[in-house]
Amino acid sequence: METSEALIIIPTYNERDNLPGLVERVLGLRVKVDILVVDDHSPDGTGELADQFAASHPSIHVLHRQAKNGLGRAYCDGFQWALERDYEYIFEMDGDFSHDPDDIPHFLEAIKDADLVLGSRYHQGIRVINWPLDRLILSLCAAQYVKLITGMPITDPTGGFKCFRRRTLEAIDLGRVQSNGYSFQIEMTHKIWRQQMRIREIPIIFTDRFQGTSKMERKIVWEALWIVWRLWFQNGLSRKPTRSA
Repeated sequence: METSEALIIIPTYNERDNLPGLVERVLGLRVKVDILVVDDHSPDGTGELADQFAASHPSIHVLHRQAKNGLGRAYCDGFQWALERDYEYIFEMDGDFSHDPDDIPHFLEAIKDADLVLGSRYHQGIRVINWPLDRLILSLCAAQYVKLITGMPITDPTGGFKCFRRRTLEAIDLGRVQSNGYSFQIEMTHKIWRQQMRIREIPIIFTDRFQGTSKMERKIVWEALWIVWRLWFQNGLSRKPTRSA
């Protein structure tokens, strides 16, 4: 990819230790991509550090939010920022190095014949590093739970490493997306699946953070438990796509 058609959206909250290495890895890829750091007013100065990078690198941009308001809203703000510009491929990517930047070229290859590419921890085997067993079991059970209730045939519906085509995001009313945590990932994929767009999964290796603190909270788990029922009702109690979003 010769031009900067791709944007990597990285939401941050207290990721000052991880951001420099992540930016270096992304900018060092053989494909040209831009970065948008969406910072939720991090107390540790992540936003200010991102501003310093942006001042030195034209490929780096920063969107400051005034408070910690959830992952889903951060991504929706980032999506809106991207859609106001000329990006064709728009990524979600964690800011804690749990997602390997070296996988980005694989996404860009896969998106050529898809509307959404999902990086799956469970496609063609389990690929998770540094997770306790109970966390892994919770994630695997959540994937089966989502499939059972909604009928959506996705191996890793709560995963957060994704690449959207521009037209895919344009087909979604981002203002009506209600969820925020892992349920945000489920809701976005379900909206795309309901419209019978092309979804591909590619295997990735997920490595849990070695620096910083996990943002997992009990309320995030509960939100993911009930969101699938709401999505099922929105889909007319059907476990097949209905083109409603």
